[in-house]
Amino acid sequence: MEYCLFTEPQQGFSYDDQLAFARSAEKHGLDGFFRSDHYLRMGEGDPRPGPTDAWTTLAGLARETSRIRLGTLVSSVTYRVPGILAIQVAQVDAMSGGRAELGLGTGWFEREHAAYGIPFPAKRFDLLEEQLAIVTGLWATPDAETFTFEGEHYRLDEAPALPKPAQERVPVIVGGGGPKRTPALAARYATEFNIGFVAEDVVAEKFAVVRAACEDIDRDPASLKLSIALPTIVGADDAEIERRLAAIGQSREQFDNGANIIGTPDEVIEKVGRLRDLGASRVYFQLLDLRDVDHADQIGTDVVPHLPR
Repeated sequence: MEYCLFTEPQQGFSYDDQLAFARSAEKHGLDGFFRSDHYLRMGEGDPRPGPTDAWTTLAGLARETSRIRLGTLVSSVTYRVPGILAIQVAQVDAMSGGRAELGLGTGWFEREHAAYGIPFPAKRFDLLEEQLAIVTGLWATPDAETFTFEGEHYRLDEAPALPKPAQERVPVIVGGGGPKRTPALAARYATEFNIGFVAEDVVAEKFAVVRAACEDIDRDPASLKLSIALPTIVGADDAEIERRLAAIGQSREQFDNGANIIGTPDEVIEKVGRLRDLGASRVYFQLLDLRDVDHADQIGTDVVPHLPR
């Protein structure tokens, strides 16, 4: 089992806020620090200091950490040109000594596209499929050979397929609740399938679907890592839990919806045990208040040491 912190910096947090969380994860033995890839705050509230770019941030963290995995959950195909994305991720991988991971998805937040002048096509799954093929194809191209691709949306003509990542294979994360195309893309291109923000019975259903998608193409389902990302509130007692809920503008009734992780360390440990029983081999604790570094530290000291590995 692996345990990672997952953050949403677009809600109004700086690079330094993210660095503090990444250092907490590294100090306390978590396996990774992951962040969303968004440019606009969701919901009401003060957006200052403003957005940070995901891969620029991860490049900085690559040089300021030494052990933890670093990645996106997930980058949107609407923000990235796949040939350039392959270079960005490979460079962060080299800068980190082989610790980068790429989560890639279709994107969904139309308002931020309008805010920053980013095209938001109605149909994006074809973009995702072609980008996955291009990025993984560029990385897999043997040295001294070129990569050519002709698709409906992208064409690459004898790209040198450089630089190469430090890792033999950069982990690629594909996730979501789609019933057919998402599991099929994960089975074909991904090293990890992620499901988030849903109850345990839905997690079990989605895991079964992606395992079947692997079998459909004669891939061993055990070769695909299964992971879960859930908003998390941990507190030593009810007062601490309520304080952390208030900081993100949530009530106990809103947050404790049967899917999210909430409670004392012992209650969180029980929840993670159930997720493991469903087949998860990685859990992302999504923390929404990046100014509360004590929250990250508490997960590292009171929860993670007592979880199965």
